Amino acid sequence: MFKKAALSITIVLLACPVLHAQTPPATPAAEEKTTDTQQPNRFWQASVGGGHYMVQLDRISAISRHKYVLDGAVIVDEVTVDALGQALARFYFLSPVTDSTTGSGSGVGNAASRLVDRGREIIEKGAATAGSDVHNMVIKKFPETTHARTIEYRVMSAEELSGLYSSVRTAWETGRGRKFAIK
Repeated sequence: MFKKAALSITIVLLACPVLHAQTPPATPAAEEKTTDTQQPNRFWQASVGGGHYMVQLDRISAISRHKYVLDGAVIVDEVTVDALGQALARFYFLSPVTDSTTGSGSGVGNAASRLVDRGREIIEKGAATAGSDVHNMVIKKFPETTHARTIEYRVMSAEELSGLYSSVRTAWETGRGRKFAIK
């Protein structure tokens, strides 16, 4: 009995960072949370919660945006910037698979959504109490998610990721520098 309870508690605690999934409370439009300005140079720059990235435009060899399901529990919405050289930049937003079942009207989907919402509340309260910025950090599990020559950044909404992708795409297509920032 004790082992089952301990296992259940451990699973819930380990899942909480994934359940939090970076969905912020209701906020104004992404345009108000981000800036994207043309720069007089030939670099694309991004300043996000986890740090700053800068690349010379003629060194970019590919950009992409794609989604995938990770471990059956998390939807990863990811933008990659591949540059000639030694590093690949990845910017991503995570959301629980249960977010895609919201509104389906199913009892299971609604129950899962309530559980995820409760997990988010607990994480946000804990982070606020501790004065921590953990919810902005990249989630890694060694050695599975440690990628040599990969620079990773986490954003807090799909709208922010869309703005970032639009910025890098515009800079690359026009050959004019841009600076994107999340406030």
